[in-house]
Amino acid sequence: MEILDGADLCFPHLYNISCRKLVSPWSTVVLLHIVVSLFFLLTMALNLFVIISVSHYRQLHTPTNILLLSLAVSDFFLALLGMPGEILQITSCWFLGDLACSLYVYVNYTITCASVGDMVLISIDRYVAICDPLHYPTRVTERRVKLVVCLCWLCSVLYNILFLKDDLTQRNKLNSCYGECVYFVNHITGTIDIVITFIIPVIVIIVLYMRVFVVAVSHARAMRSDVTAVTLQLSVSQTRKSELKAARTLGVLVVVFLVCFCPYYCISITGDDLLNSILVSIIYYLFYLNSCLNPLIYALFYPWFRKAVKLIVTLHILKPGSCETNILHKK
Repeated sequence: MEILDGADLCFPHLYNISCRKLVSPWSTVVLLHIVVSLFFLLTMALNLFVIISVSHYRQLHTPTNILLLSLAVSDFFLALLGMPGEILQITSCWFLGDLACSLYVYVNYTITCASVGDMVLISIDRYVAICDPLHYPTRVTERRVKLVVCLCWLCSVLYNILFLKDDLTQRNKLNSCYGECVYFVNHITGTIDIVITFIIPVIVIIVLYMRVFVVAVSHARAMRSDVTAVTLQLSVSQTRKSELKAARTLGVLVVVFLVCFCPYYCISITGDDLLNSILVSIIYYLFYLNSCLNPLIYALFYPWFRKAVKLIVTLHILKPGSCETNILHKK
């Protein structure tokens, strides 16, 4: 029988029921903490720029940007709450207690579910804008989008209370020892959850964007035809071009989301024990990387985001009337 030193235990005074610490080289642990800390600070800062930009500047109060705002909020809190908890579990013991563990699990699931919902709403928004542009301004209004976003978050909160009710009420029965934060879901419940929160939304996203792609191609061909020489039709052409550009940008956002989230849900289906620990860690960090990549995509494709960041950094937003700044077009 192996004899444990007290220094190897998370709680030395609970010798018989304490978990063991993960043994890693000191330099490796320090380097990992520094890299991950810089990563989640960058993620928080970038998403905070999105939140401030869309919230402050009146010109950015559009239905599509409200959806991007909701996504930025979920990414911000995933970085603020999810990443520190993840690094704490991987490199050390869980010292925050059972209640904090339950809240950490619940918040992580709720934010992730809301992010998936935001992606579905973004896909629906682009579908209506491209496939039914004449009715888009009346069907997709700022007020309706705000209501739908609130319902998305409310459904995520209520759904995860129902899904994790056993984890929330019986936390002390789930941990095999003191110093770990784990959660268990039976196979049937877990399968149902993955179907509801990932498989169905992904199918909806793919189907909608396939339809958007087909219509976008036909629009692009129409814009290259001689018919667009008429002034009125040129105006329509410019509107279509703007919508197609937005669809392309948000299409990149959706593809990045699928690339980052699919491996995470795949190991949720197959189980971590089928993969080595290094690969599992990479998949988890890829999941969190999505929260950092989203605002970088905005910076790459949206001039207004770059301009807004510049105005925020230079404290222009503190000036009276700055919310009315012309941020979409050059004067």
